Amino acid sequence: DVDVAGVIAQRAHGGRHERGVRDALPEGLEYLGRVPPRDDLEIPDRHLGLHLGTEAPLEPGVLDEVAERIRADRLLDLARRPPRPDPRADADPGSSKTDKRVAVARDEAFRFCYPATIERLRERAEVIPFAPTAGDDLPDCDGVYLPGGYPELHTEALADSPAIRQIGTAAADGLPVLGECGGLMALSESLTTADGDTHQMAGVLPADVRMHDRYQALDHVELRARRGALTADSGSRLRGHEFHYSSTDAAADARFAFDVERGDGIDDGRDGLTEYVTLGTYCHVHPDSGAFDAFVDSL
Repeated sequence: DVDVAGVIAQRAHGGRHERGVRDALPEGLEYLGRVPPRDDLEIPDRHLGLHLGTEAPLEPGVLDEVAERIRADRLLDLARRPPRPDPRADADPGSSKTDKRVAVARDEAFRFCYPATIERLRERAEVIPFAPTAGDDLPDCDGVYLPGGYPELHTEALADSPAIRQIGTAAADGLPVLGECGGLMALSESLTTADGDTHQMAGVLPADVRMHDRYQALDHVELRARRGALTADSGSRLRGHEFHYSSTDAAADARFAFDVERGDGIDDGRDGLTEYVTLGTYCHVHPDSGAFDAFVDSL
C-alpha cells in the first residue's frame, strides 16, 4: 500500500480555490501548499510523455516563487517519519543478496527506469550502470537489463555503440539479457524511425521494429507465462503497463514467453520475445511483481 501523508495542489489558485482543496481533504491527510497555474512552469511534452528535467530546465526564480507557497518545513517533517515496516523484510531467504552483477543501461536512450526497480535489483545484486549511447563497453556482468526510453531518438548512436554489439555477441553466448520496451527495440534486428530511416540494432531478437506517429498501445498489462522465462515460472502472472509508439514485426517462428491477458503485447496476444537467454517485452513490469527477483535468481 502507498502511505499518503499529504497533498500539494497542482495548478491551484489561492483564495476560495485553495480553501476548497483544503476543506476537501479527509482527516489525517495534510495540505502542504500549492503550485499556481503559470505559463513559465509548463514542461514541453512529446510522444511518451514530458521532456526530462535536464532537457527543459525551469528558471530558478520561478521555482523560488513557487517554493514560497509550499510548506517545505512540514513536508520535510513528514518525510522524516519512520516508514511502515516492509513486508519483504520477513521474506524467505531465497530473496537475499547475491554476489551477481547486473549491468543496467542508464543514458539518453534508456531513461524509463523506476527508482524502485533499481532499488529492488540492488537488494539482490550489484548494479553496474553503463551508457551505450556514450560509447561505453558492456561491463563485466552476469546479466544485462535494458529499460525503456527513447532509442528512436538515438538510433545512430545505438547502431554505432560498442556495448550494443557486445550485447549481441554475449547474448548469443548465453548471457541473460532483459529488455523492456526501448530495451526490446534495441535488442531487435533493426529499428526504423517514423521518417523511414532504418538502423541495425543488437540483432538478438528475431524482429524488426518500426516507429509510428501515433501510439500503438497504452494500457495496464497482465501477462501469464506460457513457459518458464527469465522473469517468471510457467503459469505465473506478471503485472505492469505498456505505452509505446512502435510496432514489432516478429519472425514467423519467433518464440514468446507470455500470453497477454490484459493489454496488447507484441503480437497476436503474446509478449516476451525469447532467444537464447534473452527476453524482450513491451510490458514494463511492476518492481514488486517478482520479475526482477526471478531475473537475478536465473543468473
